[in-house]
Amino acid sequence: MSNIDKKIKVAIVGVGNCASSLVQGVEYYTRYSEKTSGLMADNIGGYRAANIEFVCGFDVDERKIGLALKDAIFTKPNCAIELYTDITSAAPVYRSPVLDGVSPQMLAYPAENRFVVKEELKETDLLTSGERYNEALTATIRQEIISRLQAHEAEVLINYLPVGSQLATEFYAEICLELGISLVNCIPVFIASDPEWEQKFINASIPLIGDDMRSQFGASILSQMLQELAFERGHHVKAHIQRNVGGNTDFLNMEDKNRLKSKKISKENVIRAQNDIRGISTADSFLHAGPSEYIAFYGDNKVANFRLELEGFMGSPVTLDAQLSVQDSPNSAGVVIDAVRYVYVAREMGLVGALRGPSAATQKTPPQQMMFADATYECHALAKRELTASTRKQLKMSFELADKMD
Repeated sequence: MSNIDKKIKVAIVGVGNCASSLVQGVEYYTRYSEKTSGLMADNIGGYRAANIEFVCGFDVDERKIGLALKDAIFTKPNCAIELYTDITSAAPVYRSPVLDGVSPQMLAYPAENRFVVKEELKETDLLTSGERYNEALTATIRQEIISRLQAHEAEVLINYLPVGSQLATEFYAEICLELGISLVNCIPVFIASDPEWEQKFINASIPLIGDDMRSQFGASILSQMLQELAFERGHHVKAHIQRNVGGNTDFLNMEDKNRLKSKKISKENVIRAQNDIRGISTADSFLHAGPSEYIAFYGDNKVANFRLELEGFMGSPVTLDAQLSVQDSPNSAGVVIDAVRYVYVAREMGLVGALRGPSAATQKTPPQQMMFADATYECHALAKRELTASTRKQLKMSFELADKMD
């Protein structure tokens, strides 16, 4: 299968570190098409990295708005490692309303480490503007966004907003519904995994993937595999603790503990799900996962520490202490480059709603948690454009038939 000349037109909300690594990666694997090391899937439904075209971005930072994407991704406060800088994408970066997308506590940090909101957009900040909040300006920008997405013929929108951006995520989800655009929701605001929101996408005949991207070889997938391994080898998990430290804007944003509720739920879902799938109670297990500290010196490097305390044969104790150090944003890009192609193939196949397998493989809180092997099976089938018991239920014609029977 090959679609050499066809482009998947992608828009990005939040031109931060994750966007930087994704854009770099698409350019790299396009330029060096013979290289497949580092990719989970080279070919998904006939689409390779070269088929992805970034058409526009949206941001609130005055240093990025008005720039081309190729320049905006290397602008402060971005600190993602520069692995490939020969970027050709001239896609424009437009303004976006702030809503709840910027934590007020960021103002206490140096400008080079935090977002610097464009002056005119401060009136769209629901968290700090108070009586100065300008609803009319927000509505005007919303219409601008709609017009620009239409003009650029965007088909997939990636949500890279900061953790805790509930209202801002819903703002863009509604725009996706209005325009028929697929959403890849990379943050822990629950859209794909929320039945009411998913039904809206089903009603609009749109596939989506979410929620909360899990990295290619990161803390969440490692926690999942350790939990699976313990159960498959007959062990009881007394405690599973995962702690994360980093120095990018994601970790700075999460210094505001009020924004962490959904993130903690999402990260712990990864571990708890393996109990739930097997019907194993968590009542006598201590499970903890979440960010623990922001250290600016680390930049985009994330360090995760794991401690598992297990009971093995005749209750004998087993303890695992481990540490993982990764470049956070390239680790995420290696997953999103696949998610974009999965959701696009699903569009072409007439699938609607939240994709179960690709969401379980690429996100921390999918609509249906799966074991690693089952999620991989679903992904491989979709990559070959083959229907499974799961995807057959998500065919648009299946929902239309059910509606007629009702």
